Amino acid sequence: MFHTILIANRGEIACRVAATARRMGIRTVAVYSDADANAAHVHACDESVHIGAAEPRASYLLSDVILNAARDTGAQAIHPGYGFLSENEAFAQACGQSGITFIGPPASAIAAMGSKSAAKSLMEQAGVPLVPGYHGKDQDPTLLHQEADRIGYPVLIKASAGGGGKGMRVVNSSEEFAAALASCKREAISSFGDDMVLIERYLTKPRHIEIQVFADSQGNAVYLFERDCSVQRRHQKVIEEAPAPGMTEERRRQMGEAAVAAAKAVGYVGAGTVEFIAEPDGRFYFMEMNTRLQVEHPVTEMITGLDLVEWQLRVAAGQPLPLTQEQLTMQGHAIEARIYAENPDTGFLPSIGTLSHLRLPEHVTFRNGTVRVDGGVGQGDTISPYYDPMIAKLIVWGENREQAIARMHTALAETQVVGVRTNLAFLGRLMENTAFATADLDTGLIEKNREQLLPEHSEATIPALACVAATWISAQGQTGHSTNRHARSSDPWDSTDGWRLSGSYQQTLQLQDGESTHTLQMQRADGQWQLVHQERNYPLSWSAEQDGASWHTQVHLDGRNYRGTVVREGEQAWLFGTGQTGGTRIFGLPDILRHAADESADHGGNLTAPMPGKIISLSVKAGDTVKKGDALMVMEAMKMEHAITAPASGVVEEVFFAVGDQVSDGAELIRIEEE
Repeated sequence: MFHTILIANRGEIACRVAATARRMGIRTVAVYSDADANAAHVHACDESVHIGAAEPRASYLLSDVILNAARDTGAQAIHPGYGFLSENEAFAQACGQSGITFIGPPASAIAAMGSKSAAKSLMEQAGVPLVPGYHGKDQDPTLLHQEADRIGYPVLIKASAGGGGKGMRVVNSSEEFAAALASCKREAISSFGDDMVLIERYLTKPRHIEIQVFADSQGNAVYLFERDCSVQRRHQKVIEEAPAPGMTEERRRQMGEAAVAAAKAVGYVGAGTVEFIAEPDGRFYFMEMNTRLQVEHPVTEMITGLDLVEWQLRVAAGQPLPLTQEQLTMQGHAIEARIYAENPDTGFLPSIGTLSHLRLPEHVTFRNGTVRVDGGVGQGDTISPYYDPMIAKLIVWGENREQAIARMHTALAETQVVGVRTNLAFLGRLMENTAFATADLDTGLIEKNREQLLPEHSEATIPALACVAATWISAQGQTGHSTNRHARSSDPWDSTDGWRLSGSYQQTLQLQDGESTHTLQMQRADGQWQLVHQERNYPLSWSAEQDGASWHTQVHLDGRNYRGTVVREGEQAWLFGTGQTGGTRIFGLPDILRHAADESADHGGNLTAPMPGKIISLSVKAGDTVKKGDALMVMEAMKMEHAITAPASGVVEEVFFAVGDQVSDGAELIRIEEE
């Protein structure tokens, strides 16, 4: 077994590998960029090496620099995690040439599966079923268009070297094909350095089911059952679960054996995932093979009780697989939810910022436990534009799927993130969604249930407003019930409950809730507080306990009790609650005096950047006439393309950036004189 390994990655997977290695008595070395000098994975390892600037191409993608770090620290092996160099054939080969073990499959297997087109040809020879499509090397746009017309719409364009939903477009008609192809190729060359694509028939109600496989250097290979990854947005997984709901033993065996055949066809060694697309009638087709550990591997660990990272290290050291196919068993049901710094209300755009407050559920060890938290960031860390915006993964286990869903709902309710927008409320609604709860799954679930999962902004409830107002009063040193004063002191000047010589007291608070502004009056008279909102009085009492930046508040309103946690950050109050205090809500606490001077300013007609990124395409110039919804430019952020469209019809007055320019969040991009 190795005495030292270098982890050529960052975030939660680097932390996870470090934890398993420590348990096995293996020393670990972290590599880090300028942006990650104080990151969690650096602290998780025994030693760390700086490898370059924040951009991945200037740090985590520099194979020579990483190999030098391994040699300098005496590392015998490199664990690539997932992403970055984990599926890089040249890097795996360079490790071998340097006498360093690459903890992954042989370079030849990566090469065979690295091209989706070549992989599909290989799978066809191995007898693995394929979706009808075009996987050829001829990339002439006219030919590709003809092939799409032959296959029949809708079709799916996929970057041959791609993954993670990048370089992928669904095309519904022949007229849309050329523009979709150009966009797909741009994103593919940016993310993978290769713009080759393949075209497949797009299945209208498909499920995404993948099989975890493992192989050793002695020729043994097994499948560790399946995961359902059908719930996706932008072709990226949101929820993963194991086993797949409704899976029969016969189909599990068929898919498992097909996955093992795929692995053996390329001489595979180590952990890998064979991904299938499945139709409602049970037919399944090979999509691709990920030649690495997957982000969603914890759900497999939860139902099998195994540590797949430990298996990776043992197999890479030349040991045989710990178990045979007959010895593998599974128990219960596991679900994983990815908590992202993103805003579901704006098409899941990434959200950049500092995690000023982060509270995650208590981690219960995944061996025989019910809740597991895998994270690579902590409170005070920054979600930057350079890396994936995932904050953490919540993984729960239950004796059955219903119990697992209930536990996930509870775990999400216990999670608090301040400083960036997140998908927490969206994930909570997903757990309550009828289609998800009844396992009516397919990759279009989110779009089909958009009205319930992505509802229009709703007005804040009175309990939610009362919770924020009570916390605001408490933060000024006042309590929500008069009895505390007498318990502490008989001197009225020691009172912190709003006591006044005149017997009455009032404060006014304005809360901005989306487009609405709520004016609240907190009044105290004759020893009783009341909340006045829209000329209605609500008798109110509360208790509030401060825990760092958090206020855990319970309000008693109109004879009922409500709970919530409020975190104040600048001119915002973040409310976390359940029931009537409702999920996560962000209220503005505007500084009226500071903003008074801005009210008369004319901000109409300007278009600002929704996030930091690079301008990669520009469709207009000054003087052009545009219609509402016209594409104006394309920005790239976190390796994804985001189209900027005209909010209204008018004439372009000025374009402030050119193709290739890097822009900051909120920068004015284009000014339009509206009609």
